[in-house]
Amino acid sequence: MNTEVINYIATAASPQREIMEKVRDIILDAVPEVIENFKWSRPVYTLQKDFTYLQANKQHVNVGFYSGFEMLNDPDKLLQGTGKTMRHLKIKSIDEIDTELLSSWFKIVTNK
Repeated sequence: MNTEVINYIATAASPQREIMEKVRDIILDAVPEVIENFKWSRPVYTLQKDFTYLQANKQHVNVGFYSGFEMLNDPDKLLQGTGKTMRHLKIKSIDEIDTELLSSWFKIVTNK
C-alpha cells in the first residue's frame, strides 16, 4: 500500500473518491502481486511494467491502460483515446463500474 496513493484517493471529491476506491480494490484483487506507485501525480499500477493508472478529473475518473490495451476485447468501444501506447476508460459514477470486465482487462494486460 502506497501512502501517496491512499492520500490521493482520500482527498478526492465525491464520487471520484468512491470510484477510485472501488477500481483500486478490483486491481488489487485481480493482480495481487501488483506494485502500487505514485507517478506523474497519480496512482500507477505495475507488474513487470506499468499497466494502468487512475486519474481524478472534475467530472469523472480515468482508468488508463498503457501498452497492452490492444489485447482487450472492447466491442462497446468503451476505451477512448487515439495515442499509439495508451487508452483510457472514463467512469462518471460508481454504478458504471463493471467489476468483471475491469478484472478481466487487468488480468489480460498483465498476462495473468
